[in-house]
Amino acid sequence: MIKKITTLLIAVICMQSDAIAQTPKTYTSSEILQQVKKLNVLGSVLYIAAHPDDENTRLLAYLANEKLVRTGYLSLTRGDGGQNLIGDEQGIDLGLIRTQELLAARRIDGAEQFFSRAYDFGFCKTPEEALKTWGHDKILSDVVWVVRKFRPDVIIARFPEDSRAGHGHHAASGILAREAFDAAADPTKFPEQLKEGVTVWQAKRMLWNTFNFGNTNTTSEEQFKLDAGMYNPLLGKSYGELAALGRSQHKSQGFGVPAQRGEAIEYFSTIKGDKPVSDLLDGVDLGWKRTGAANVIQSTIDSIYKNYSPEHPENSVSQLVRLYKKIDAIKDDYWKEQKQNDIKKLLEYCSGLFMEATAGSQYAVQGDSLKITATFNNRLGVALTNADVNMYDIYHGFDALKKDVNASFGLSVYIRPDQKVSQPYWLENKMEKGGFNVTDQQLIGKAENEPLSILFGATIDGVNFKFKKPVRYKYTDPVKGEIYQPVQLIYPVNITSSPSMLIFKNEDVNVKKTIHFTIQANTAVNDAAQFKYNNNSKAVTIFDSVIHMNKGDRKFADVAIAGDAVAKNSKDFYGGKLSAKTFHQDQFYAVHKINYDHIPEIAYNFYDQVPVLKIDLKIAGSLVGYIPGAGDKVPQALEQMGYKVVMLKQADLTVANLKQFDAIVTGVRAYNINEWLSNSYDALMQYVNDGGVLLTQYNTSNAIGPVKAKMSPYPFTISRNRVTDEEATVNFLLPDHPALNYPNKITAKDFEGWVQERSIYNAENIDASYQRILSMKDPNENDQDGSLIIANYGKGRFIYTGLVFFRELPAAVPGAYRLFANLIAAVK
Repeated sequence: MIKKITTLLIAVICMQSDAIAQTPKTYTSSEILQQVKKLNVLGSVLYIAAHPDDENTRLLAYLANEKLVRTGYLSLTRGDGGQNLIGDEQGIDLGLIRTQELLAARRIDGAEQFFSRAYDFGFCKTPEEALKTWGHDKILSDVVWVVRKFRPDVIIARFPEDSRAGHGHHAASGILAREAFDAAADPTKFPEQLKEGVTVWQAKRMLWNTFNFGNTNTTSEEQFKLDAGMYNPLLGKSYGELAALGRSQHKSQGFGVPAQRGEAIEYFSTIKGDKPVSDLLDGVDLGWKRTGAANVIQSTIDSIYKNYSPEHPENSVSQLVRLYKKIDAIKDDYWKEQKQNDIKKLLEYCSGLFMEATAGSQYAVQGDSLKITATFNNRLGVALTNADVNMYDIYHGFDALKKDVNASFGLSVYIRPDQKVSQPYWLENKMEKGGFNVTDQQLIGKAENEPLSILFGATIDGVNFKFKKPVRYKYTDPVKGEIYQPVQLIYPVNITSSPSMLIFKNEDVNVKKTIHFTIQANTAVNDAAQFKYNNNSKAVTIFDSVIHMNKGDRKFADVAIAGDAVAKNSKDFYGGKLSAKTFHQDQFYAVHKINYDHIPEIAYNFYDQVPVLKIDLKIAGSLVGYIPGAGDKVPQALEQMGYKVVMLKQADLTVANLKQFDAIVTGVRAYNINEWLSNSYDALMQYVNDGGVLLTQYNTSNAIGPVKAKMSPYPFTISRNRVTDEEATVNFLLPDHPALNYPNKITAKDFEGWVQERSIYNAENIDASYQRILSMKDPNENDQDGSLIIANYGKGRFIYTGLVFFRELPAAVPGAYRLFANLIAAVK
């Protein structure tokens, strides 16, 4: 039987989920009662915006818990192009983090989470740019698909379609929401979707949730208003308090907020459909009448609610089963599925059933076995029979379950060697600048992959119920306690490389640098194998022999790269490749893991290559002190340039200690997150006065993370201004300035190949003591000259720059290295 189970189980093990990184949620008796109330409400609202954090968490909490409607948030992007306050992840890594932060928020406010295939390519200033980059029809089709699948009665856009939105992505989300309102109801629009299990859908109305942010107030008393700040005694919180908990999950953006209590008025402008008068869902039948079966079902739910016992929720089980059977007779398949799923959850909560499937390892390996233990506990002793654990069409039956006694079943699952490894579905195919390529229509819109799951079953009051539970790895941390993590399917071998980059100077001839390849065995390997490194089309064999490796062993292969073997002014990539007879493929990948306490561990596979640059680069100085900020990879880049880098803490910032450094660099947002830098101001200014160079990378100045510390010898302010066109022409305002000439001659060519943007949070209100080195602009705007300002102070110099070195240096942009070397060059 185990072999049959194995065959069925491995067929879906590639569908992994980033499960909750803490004990699975359970419901208190009052929360169960809240969910019982929700059974009598049949309505849905879809909120649409552009990014993680754009959603109105208070309104979502109000809709899901006060209005009791099915509530969804469609974020067009995963927030890949933003900044990161908690680490150095950027791009798709940051998008993966923000995806999980949104899911954490939704677990708090009760809404559901959806995404389109749009990629957050960074700040843009017009919706035209956003829609062109994303592909208008591609992303519109995604919004239409979510609308047709979710079937909202009301669609709410967060943003208007013009400059008041403050971001091109924001305005584009408003445009797409309006277009989808009509297109979802039109059978001639994206007709291929109608063959995938959805039908056309016409929402009752579309509204814009107007706002009063900063200097932009789009609200008016003529608009429809509602109070979303009320207190819910069953939950013990106001919706402002729930919203604060949810919004504070956006930790990578530093969006921890205080709880709000009391009245909170939300405003709405009608975009499509009729204007609401007394309620957001005016004209929408929110009862069972819309299914054709009103009184009998509503009265049953009313009775369950009235007779519910907080001390004995199990007393409601029989009534819930009868309700389940009554709903089975309705003709509306959509609401039948939704409400029967809700009842199954309530049966689980009211019965106190504990059903859990845990794996013996967090990683299942191709060609190896995974041990799984399924545990069933009837904690309240509800009358049930036929308890089983079902691996699709094969199951293991449990004997009669005794009250509050664990019953367990263990099995060993063999993973086929050719089984697909775990990978977030949107990363399976090569992406474009504007979006991910997802070819399976059923995956579009989903927040994450479906988890590897097991079905638990039981017959209650004559009805057999199936409860789908994810398989997770569980362990106990001595400090954090019991931790659950997702199970990932990985390759039998992983190949990683280091360092993250190699840089040669053009004059390097007799210089050698080493790439370290690590081959890790995730299962026992005993085979003839060949390992090569690839340099574009060139492959060089490192070893060709029999490998004996036990599970967990590592084998190392060092490749020495000679400077004279690399062409001048070139950029190349080196990656490792292993082949062996027993493996079903020649190419293996590295597993990149992202770990933070507030979200599950994230893992994905990628081909780990080392970029090798050979450029015209000179440096002046050798020792750099680095004050970490929110997180970036600039220190590693400095080391590749030839500097020795020392990471500095508060205690290190003394006049005596700082004298040794040729330059001090502050990491991105260092002054936003290190309030102690205020106490180091005098020492840093003395360092500059004595002849040092202090380079300050961008900081923000807003309500989220205002700069509280003094940072400069002469005043300036930090703006929200930025230049988002990475190809914007850069004008040299002071072409003879040392920053553009020593030790490297900077030309327009050094600004070629930049990624995502030019500069952010530029300086303004700049004191006359500063020299403005560069100017640039986005299309149809005036020049900005605050991206790089320099002031001489005593014998040294102070620099503030919004130029995005934190993006360009890891992206191996040659000109960024040359300019950065000039900025931190020791004063002659």
